[in-house]
Amino acid sequence: MKYLSPLEMMYKWEQEKGNEVFLSQPINSIWHDWTWEEVMLEVRKMAAYIKSLNLEKKSKIAILSKNCAHWIMSDLAIMMSGHISVPLYPNLSAKILNKILIHSETKMMFVGKLDDFEKMKSGIPSDVNCITYPFYSQDYPKWNDLIRDVSPLQENVIRDDNELATIIYTSGTTGDPKGVMHKFYNFSFATTNAVNALPLKDESFFSYLPLSHIAERLLIEMGSIYCGGKVSFAESLDTFAQNLSYSQPSVFLGVPRIWTKFQQGILSKIPQKKLNILLSIPIISSLIKKKIQKGLGLSKARNVFTGAAPTPAALIRWFESLGIIIQEAYAMTENTCYSHVSFREKIKIGSVGQALPLCDVKLSDQNEIMIKHDALMDGYYKDEEQTNDTIKNGWLYTGDEGEIDSEGFLKITGRVKDIFKTSKGKYVAPSPIELKLSANKNIEQVCIVGTEIPQPIALVVLSDRGRKKTKEDLIFSLERTLEVVNPKLEKHEKIHNIIIVKEEWTIENNLLTPTMKIKRNAIEKIYRINYQEWYDSSKRIVFSSK
Repeated sequence: MKYLSPLEMMYKWEQEKGNEVFLSQPINSIWHDWTWEEVMLEVRKMAAYIKSLNLEKKSKIAILSKNCAHWIMSDLAIMMSGHISVPLYPNLSAKILNKILIHSETKMMFVGKLDDFEKMKSGIPSDVNCITYPFYSQDYPKWNDLIRDVSPLQENVIRDDNELATIIYTSGTTGDPKGVMHKFYNFSFATTNAVNALPLKDESFFSYLPLSHIAERLLIEMGSIYCGGKVSFAESLDTFAQNLSYSQPSVFLGVPRIWTKFQQGILSKIPQKKLNILLSIPIISSLIKKKIQKGLGLSKARNVFTGAAPTPAALIRWFESLGIIIQEAYAMTENTCYSHVSFREKIKIGSVGQALPLCDVKLSDQNEIMIKHDALMDGYYKDEEQTNDTIKNGWLYTGDEGEIDSEGFLKITGRVKDIFKTSKGKYVAPSPIELKLSANKNIEQVCIVGTEIPQPIALVVLSDRGRKKTKEDLIFSLERTLEVVNPKLEKHEKIHNIIIVKEEWTIENNLLTPTMKIKRNAIEKIYRINYQEWYDSSKRIVFSSK
């Protein structure tokens, strides 16, 4: 089947809805709008400028910026000028930035909205020419100045389906990022079929998760382009709630940690007991739900997704009680974010939904989830060995362990690579146990470990709520959680004790990926030396000095 490319979709909306707003962004709390026509004028001018540089055909051009209107414009300009995009997370260390730019052979880079560019700047090789976006100008030639007197490209450039469109470097939960190669057809196949299946049309999107990540790139950038929707951006972490409330999107994607933050925010204003009483009164219940939905910015949301990491079933049910139906989804960079989704009318809590159209799924003998469709990656850039380990006989080996029920609902039961062996020689899958523990609202983050000790222990970072508890109340709460969770586990999985660590795991200290997944290897490097000492403690709840 022939699918329209992202550029062809842009040409369509340029003609059909040129005066309607496509991108909307707050800058110093003032909203700026760009229509489809205005976006395409910027894109056509920047594409013409890039072509004037006479770069080698299909050169790599990187994008280093937080989400903003010009991120999407620059991505489209790279496509239109005949080159290959390399999107980068906006919080990389100088060392990793340098590795990626050299590995990808990047020739040019757009530098935009960043929190601490000075710490990253030393990672940019001297032969990479940079352009900076308006509003966030670094010390490079500025976008507006460069295109001011440039004549826009008049032709509607069409890229071949099989041309390499982008190299997306993974967030690196288990080591150095790998460059995932995707051709234009992969974007076209995945987005067209996903938009039709959900279905999405003239939607309003809210963009805040990194556009360099496949989920945001497909759902927000490509989703808006393929359904003719509008994208609103968050200005900063401080204004996130205000920007979301103002935007009231019809489609929203939140990683589990965001849903936990939302819940904590609501409960800080309305304690659970009071909320239960209000929700039990018919007329009041409806008013409370509407007020909470509007306050969050989700009063118009028809598709509300979660993904990237497991979301506790209790959390999904809690939001369901407020009339917010959360749809779990599952996919990865290597399959162009096209795999499984929970359709709003067919949700089975605890599963990540059913396979999307034209997507085949099966389990290996080790219950590893295997995916096959026409938009699997072309491979890892310059890494044939890893490519051959990941795609075999046309099937993508995901590294995730799962179960599939009779209706085709997929449940993730762990990571094949995360499984560890205790000193008793027993294997433990940490993810399902972590999910059970995270039902305790005093826990913000949890990592189950147990290498070289007889039983697993739980490393825990407290939530804001947990930090406000007295030591006695906290110990009581966590001990109760152990009493509830341990009987549900196999003998060799039972948690010996809980270790409360001092340092929060963040993107900045390199213990979380940019999509807020814990980096197990990095966490283990810090704490592993203490495992035996903590295990030998007579206390079930241990307060670490680290």
